[in-house]
Amino acid sequence: MIMVFDRFLTRADNSASECLVGLDIGTEYVKALLARVNGEEIEIIGVGRKHQDRSDMHSGAIADIAAVVRNCEDALAQAESEAGIQARRAVIGIAGELVKGVTNTIRYRRPQPDRPLDETEMEFIIEKVQDRAAIKAQRQIALETGNQDVEVKLVNSALVSIHIDGYKVSNPISFQGKDVAVQIYTAFAPMVHIGALERVADELALDLVAVAAEPFAVSRSVLGTDANSSFTAILADVGGGTTDIAVVNDGGVEGTRMFGIGGRSFTNTIANECAISYNEAEKLKVATNHEQMKQELKQHFDTAIDKTLDVWLAGVDLALSEFSSVDHLPNRILLCGGGASLKPLVKALETRDWYTDLPFTRRPVVQHIKPSDVSGVVDLTNKVSDHSFITAMGLLRVGYDTMIGASETETLRNKLNKMLRI
Repeated sequence: MIMVFDRFLTRADNSASECLVGLDIGTEYVKALLARVNGEEIEIIGVGRKHQDRSDMHSGAIADIAAVVRNCEDALAQAESEAGIQARRAVIGIAGELVKGVTNTIRYRRPQPDRPLDETEMEFIIEKVQDRAAIKAQRQIALETGNQDVEVKLVNSALVSIHIDGYKVSNPISFQGKDVAVQIYTAFAPMVHIGALERVADELALDLVAVAAEPFAVSRSVLGTDANSSFTAILADVGGGTTDIAVVNDGGVEGTRMFGIGGRSFTNTIANECAISYNEAEKLKVATNHEQMKQELKQHFDTAIDKTLDVWLAGVDLALSEFSSVDHLPNRILLCGGGASLKPLVKALETRDWYTDLPFTRRPVVQHIKPSDVSGVVDLTNKVSDHSFITAMGLLRVGYDTMIGASETETLRNKLNKMLRI
């Protein structure tokens, strides 16, 4: 903890005032991206990564706060050493099956349709949507945990669309009309999970700018700042403990789903089928020369992969089937996360008929998200090399959005997002 104390003593360093850390606390790895805000660009100037022990996380949530703090400190120290600056502010991702992200629509009939809409009235409408969403999320989490007194907290919100008398508008202020329909994406998580992340930030002497649902962060990574974006895709972040899915349609997040099957599920099944240790199974899984295995071992390995893929694909099917309000699912699946490096997983999405009972118009195209696809984030270290860093890059985007929303020269969109507490 000496390093943490040293960092605390140096937090007043003004050179760090425009810097931000995206801290992706994954089941398998902690990834820290230290970036500086330069105008409208986020420049990554330090990268850190630390492997986590099996007992540190459970299904995407923190299981051992002290161990996770140590891992985060190691990752941060790497990033800070490379950047030559110490971090003060951070955005941390939250994942797990109990993080609930949905898009809700509320229709509000205005008592004075001839009066132009103003920010006060919009804030009132938005609060009604969030209150309704909070009640729904609390009931769902209570049902899944069996705890009727579970406390939930809003993690992220974002405008999806606004219609006035059936007419879609990007800026509702000053419009007249009777019927206002507002679609807002909201993500809620149990307070116990958020409290653990807040404790980690406190132990690391970091100011916590925001906590972000990780599939929401991934969507922010590819959407950028274009309010009129027509981006449409299914985003799947395959981590060590969970798979997080977001459906984005015409630039709006339709919702997010998470289920507790990730890279470690494959490793556990390989270990059981091949009668080897977990660490040996992990080495076998990430090896690139599977064809050179002994025939008997390869048969057990292939059986383990196929078994887990069947369960994983069923999870994807179930998650996407819950988007009942979507007429047609996007015909493009973009993958990120360390688990998406498993070639049989990508091949299964591309070749198996898992999608036939879902509202696709054709077989979806499958691709990895590349760091170059992330809008407004530039890697000056040349170390952010593949799809496994996308979530951390998305966290930087969420932090940037939060910082801009708190500035004095904010746009109307940012003011609305500030109401939404992004």
